[in-house]
Amino acid sequence: MKLALLTGVIGVLVFCGLLLALYAIVRSWTLRRRVRATEAEKQGVFSLDRYKEGLKQIFKPLGEMVPRSPEDMSRQERRLVGAGFRRKDAVVLFLGSQVATAILFALVFAFTGQLYRHVLLFLVVSVFLGAALPDLWLRRCITTRKHKIQLALPDALDLAVVCVEAGLGLDQALARISQEIGVSHPELADELRVRNMEINLGRTRTEAFRNLAGRTGVQDLRALVAILIQTDRFGTSVGQSLRVFADSMRVKRRQRAEERAAKIAIKMLGPLVLFVFPAVLVVVVGPAVIGVIRDLLPVLTNGPR
Repeated sequence: MKLALLTGVIGVLVFCGLLLALYAIVRSWTLRRRVRATEAEKQGVFSLDRYKEGLKQIFKPLGEMVPRSPEDMSRQERRLVGAGFRRKDAVVLFLGSQVATAILFALVFAFTGQLYRHVLLFLVVSVFLGAALPDLWLRRCITTRKHKIQLALPDALDLAVVCVEAGLGLDQALARISQEIGVSHPELADELRVRNMEINLGRTRTEAFRNLAGRTGVQDLRALVAILIQTDRFGTSVGQSLRVFADSMRVKRRQRAEERAAKIAIKMLGPLVLFVFPAVLVVVVGPAVIGVIRDLLPVLTNGPR
């Protein structure tokens, strides 16, 4: 009994010692990695921030070379703001990325030898791809941002109802909401912060709300802005208006989820036909085909004896 107890104690001590040694080794390795990363950053080795700054230094001169009108600049700036890019030189960087993409495709065609056979054709293709691919990426960013804002709106409205009914004003409630949803819904929080900054800079509440609806382009947010403007104009209850609209938004969100669930069966037909059905067909029909080739085909070829 004493021997078994002593063995158990020794085993526990050995296990704890090994665990502490492993922790010390991992801790030492982590510290060494941090030190090496810091030294590499000081020495100018590759880092993501340096890579971004390098791309900006390349794209900016290329974008400044592109002739552009004020109308085009304003239109591109609105699109970039809708995608969440508010830098002053965002339009120039975007145009530079288009030029760099076109040059990259031209170099690819030159290295493959296709450019020398049909110079005009592949130059036109390079310019088209250089203009189209960044534009498609920007459209994707705008659509994704709109979708995220639309998904975040019901939760923000529920918080707004709670804040307004607790005694906060509408501006204070929106400022509080932008703080609370900053982690879960950063896109809507960012737009609300911009709206609050416009209010602090002296814009009227109506102008700030209209700018918010124009920046995002979300239809539900435009409806909410129209309701809030009418409420502010006629002096009706903000809490009651927000509660009714929040209820309708929750219903819309549930209906959209049900609509997407109903479309899953149709969307699954393509992958099933392309990937699953051929495999099932091979498994089911394969043995029969092998049996026909092995047994029946020689009989049909040689004929009856």
